[in-house]
Amino acid sequence: TFFQVAQGACGQNSAPTDMVAAISRQVFDSYPGATGNPNSNPICGKKVTIHYQGKSVDVSIVDRCAGCQGSTDLDLSAGAFDKV
Repeated sequence: TFFQVAQGACGQNSAPTDMVAAISRQVFDSYPGATGNPNSNPICGKKVTIHYQGKSVDVSIVDRCAGCQGSTDLDLSAGAFDKV
């Protein structure tokens, strides 16, 4: 799915055209080195390549997806979503 980007849990402002994603709360919260301050989570800025039906897009993690149900779920910016 996609989400309306703004300032994410990582403290970064993003635009809908940016190639960014929000990662599931399960992964975000349990990522090694994560603390109570989401801005300093080591997962912030990590690159992920999304593959779907022969297309792919590289995104940076900038947010925590509170609405994601599965641990491997991602929400994409509109720009990234349009690429896949």
